[in-house]
Amino acid sequence: MPTVAQHFGKRARGGAPAGDAARAQSAPVVLMVSGGADSTALLVMACTGALDIADGRGTARIARERLHVLHVNHHLRGEASDGDEAYVRSLCDRFGLPLCVEHATFDDLGGQNLEAAAREARYRAARRYARELCAEAGCPRTAARIATAHTASDRAETFFMNAIRGAGPAGLSSIPRRRNIIVRPLIDRTHEELCRYLEMAGIAWREDESNYDTSYLRNFVRHEVMPLAAERNGQIARTVGTTCDILGDEDAFLSQLAATALRACTRRAETGLIVLDGARLAAAELVIARRMVRLAVRSLDRDARLEMRHVEAVLACVAAGEGSLTLPDGIDARMEFGTLSLRTPAAREALAAGWLAVPGHMPLANEAVLEAEVMRVPAGTDAVALARDLARAQADDADDRSGRNVACIDAAALGYAEGDLIRLKEGGTDLPAEVRAARLWADAPAPGDVMCPLGMQGRSKKLSDILGEERVPVAERPLVPVVRTAPGGAIVWAAGIRLDDRFKCTASTRILIKLTLRSL
Repeated sequence: MPTVAQHFGKRARGGAPAGDAARAQSAPVVLMVSGGADSTALLVMACTGALDIADGRGTARIARERLHVLHVNHHLRGEASDGDEAYVRSLCDRFGLPLCVEHATFDDLGGQNLEAAAREARYRAARRYARELCAEAGCPRTAARIATAHTASDRAETFFMNAIRGAGPAGLSSIPRRRNIIVRPLIDRTHEELCRYLEMAGIAWREDESNYDTSYLRNFVRHEVMPLAAERNGQIARTVGTTCDILGDEDAFLSQLAATALRACTRRAETGLIVLDGARLAAAELVIARRMVRLAVRSLDRDARLEMRHVEAVLACVAAGEGSLTLPDGIDARMEFGTLSLRTPAAREALAAGWLAVPGHMPLANEAVLEAEVMRVPAGTDAVALARDLARAQADDADDRSGRNVACIDAAALGYAEGDLIRLKEGGTDLPAEVRAARLWADAPAPGDVMCPLGMQGRSKKLSDILGEERVPVAERPLVPVVRTAPGGAIVWAAGIRLDDRFKCTASTRILIKLTLRSL
C-alpha cells in the first residue's frame, strides 16, 4: 500500500531502493506461457523489449539469462492441448529460452470448478519452479518473479464477472498488478493491442476454441457485455482498470485498519482457536468489523470461503451478545459471556476451550468434565479447613489420594460480592448482569503462562516449569485443563496440578467456589 510519494515516485523514477534492484539482478523470472496471444506477446516482449516486473528497475530490459518459461498442459482439449505444448516448445527454441512443461490432471476437483482447479494447478507449478530456480541461483525466493500475461481486458472482464456474482471491494478490485512474487507487466495493455503487436511482428499464436463458448461466464462477459459497454466508452478496459486500482488501494488500507483492530480485539489466539472481545467488536465500524471476522477466520483456515451471509450472521450474534453457528469448513462461531470464540473442528477435538458457568459444568474432549459449585461457608466454620475437607472427601470418592482434582477458591477474589452467587444458584433474577454471567474460562496451557502456585508466598513461576516438576509428559501437557479468570487472564487453577495462591480460601472467605475435575 504505497504513500503518495512512493506512488508518484514509482511512476516518475521506476523507483524501488537501489539495494532491491541489486539483489534482483540474478533472480529468475518465470514467464507463464499458454500459447495464446497474450502470453505469446509476453514472451516476445520479455526477449525483445522492456517490461516492468517490479524488481526495482522500473521499465527495463530483462537479462536473457534470467528468463525461464513454464507451460502447463492441462490435457483438457485432447490434441489441441498437445498442440499448444508443441507451439510453446517451438517458440522457446526460436528465442533460445529454457522451458519447463508441467502436466496436470483433474480426477478429483475437491469441490472446485474446473477453471479454478486449473488456475490453482498453474500457480502451484509456477511457485515450485521459481523455488527450484532460486535454489540453483542461490538467491532468495522473494527476489524471483512469476510474470503472467493478464491484460487490461482480463481485468475488466473479471470486474464485471465479480459484479455479476456479487462481491465487495476485494472482488471488484479484480486482478491486482502484483501479489507477492506474481507480477502482471501487461496489465495496462488490452488484448487487441497485443494481437496487433504480434501481427506487426509476424508472430502467430494459438486460439482456444472454448474461448467462444458463452456458457462460461468469462466468455459471456467478453463477447456479450464488453462490446455493449464499449459502445458507450471506447476505453472501457482502461476506465475499469483505473477503478480497480482505486478499489484495490482502498481495500488494502481498510484491511490494514482491520488487522490492527483485530490484534487489539484478540483475547486469546492459538492453533485452531481465536477469542475476540465481543464489546470491542460490536463497537467497531461495520466495514471494519466485517473484515475483522474474515481475517479471524482466515487466520484459522486460509481455505474457508466466507460469504456475506456468514459474516452478517456472526456479527448478528455479536450484536445480540449470544448465539452460535457453523461456518464453512466446520468452523464453530460462538458468542457468549462477552467474547466471540472461533474454533476449527480439529481444535474442538482437542482439549475443549470455553466458558465454565458458575455454577455449571463443562465437558472436556479428554473424557472429563469440569464442574463449578457455589457454597456458603457456615458461620463459625474455618473456610480453609472446609476447603481441605472437601478435597479429601473427593479424593476418597475417586480413590485419588492427592485430592488435587478439587480446588476451592474464594469468590471474593474473583470480584463477586458475598451472597450474590448463592442468590444466583437459587435462581435470583434481580442480580447485576456481571453476577448473572458468573463464569471462568477453561483452556489448555499456553506458551508464557505464569501463575503464583499455592505455598510459594505469592512468588510467580512458569506453568511449564510446574508441569515439568510434576512429571507431566510433554505430550500430555496440552491436555491439562487450565482455569482462568478470562481468555488470556490470570490462571486460577491448573486442574489436577496446582491452585493459584491469589485465589485460595482464607479465614475471611464467606462464599467459595468448588471446582472439580471429574472423569466420565
